[in-house]
Amino acid sequence: MGKLLPVIIAVVGLLAGAGAGFFLRPAPEPEVMAEGEAGEDAAQTAGTPTAKPAADGKADAERDFIKLNNQFVIPVVRNGRVASLVVMSLSIEVTTGSTELVFKNEPKLRDAFLQVMFDHANAGGFDGAFTETGTMTMLRRALLEAADQVIGARARDILITDIVRQDA
Repeated sequence: MGKLLPVIIAVVGLLAGAGAGFFLRPAPEPEVMAEGEAGEDAAQTAGTPTAKPAADGKADAERDFIKLNNQFVIPVVRNGRVASLVVMSLSIEVTTGSTELVFKNEPKLRDAFLQVMFDHANAGGFDGAFTETGTMTMLRRALLEAADQVIGARARDILITDIVRQDA
């Protein structure tokens, strides 16, 4: 029985990892229709940029990167006191032609981003090894959802260009 226990633990761990990978996999990429296949949908979405895979060399021409003007300062509170400060700089990847919309809505975007970052800090997201891939991915997704609520589906990705934590 003592020799069987490590094998059982390994199998259970493997199955748990496979299950987590299955349920946490990224959403499938939207299919790009050929010009002849579009039909009635083409008339409804005329003028709306379509997403193309990044492997295509033309993908760069369909997006803009907008650096938000000021940094974000997020306090990390422990036991009712500010234990550290996190300073971040963000850029937003948007569809081409959305630059003016982003700058027009920048105060709303900053407010939404700050709320997401405060929630992330309160949940312990900036404690310990806060730059781990999983932690940063969760933060980027939450920031992208906040951007989608403010400017719609024009936001494609959030880029964290700088991040620093200063412990008190």
